[in-house]
Amino acid sequence: MHPMINIAVKAARRAGGLINRGALDIDRIAVARKQPLDYVTEIDRAAEQAIIAVLRDAYPDHAILAEESGASEGASQAEYQWVIDPLDGTTNFIHGFPQYAVSIACLQRGQLTHGVIYDPVHNDLFTASRGKGAYLNDRRLRVSRANRLEEGLIGTGLPFGESKHMSRYLRVLREVMVRAPGVRRAGAASLDLAYVAAGRLDGFWEFGLKPWDLAAGALMILEAGGLVSDSEGGEDFLDSGNLVAGSPKVFAALLSIVQRSSLKGAPGGAVAPTEDDGADTTD
Repeated sequence: MHPMINIAVKAARRAGGLINRGALDIDRIAVARKQPLDYVTEIDRAAEQAIIAVLRDAYPDHAILAEESGASEGASQAEYQWVIDPLDGTTNFIHGFPQYAVSIACLQRGQLTHGVIYDPVHNDLFTASRGKGAYLNDRRLRVSRANRLEEGLIGTGLPFGESKHMSRYLRVLREVMVRAPGVRRAGAASLDLAYVAAGRLDGFWEFGLKPWDLAAGALMILEAGGLVSDSEGGEDFLDSGNLVAGSPKVFAALLSIVQRSSLKGAPGGAVAPTEDDGADTTD
């Protein structure tokens, strides 16, 4: 295992310990609202500081982008940047719904290089390094063998509140629900992506994610033989926050639906662009 992965695993497990202890007495945890329908707890902040402390101790010159504390100074000039979500699925955590994770990714000159996703509830450790494969604990991961969307279990993340993505998302959901045997919304995008890499889900799409939601998971899918793109089929998913992923053939079918969803019917068979644009904040 690469030394940088070892450090990230150490950081993720330290954060996971804090999260598990907090889960034993959720009612006593202080919860604040960052914006409507978007919450942060004292555990999010403590876990993030624990991760940063481990990373800073090992790599004091590396830049950091974290959900709660933002970007460190000099991030744009740094060769390495760590992208951190200390508790992906905060809403689940607050309600005692056992689907949340720690997500840590490392970019080198803007390229995804290492990723760790740790599920502290099940003690599942997902790791990946560019060119070295993806693993769940010690088992090599491969995406599913599903050849058709009609065979697939598809993951997604629902927009909430006054999302600019709502109408487009519902167009995609309608078609996927008609064609796929199952659609799942578990509430932690990082784990959904890890599940695609592990073959537990055959595909995934979501609009309006943040880099810390998807960086580690996207690398895992690529290293497990899957495909990842933005909603237009390009490579801008880290910046746009719009992501489609899956095993190769399911990915192709899902991307086709997502691309069509950016257009809506108009009189005479013509199409016109939708108003959907911008980005949302997820759990």
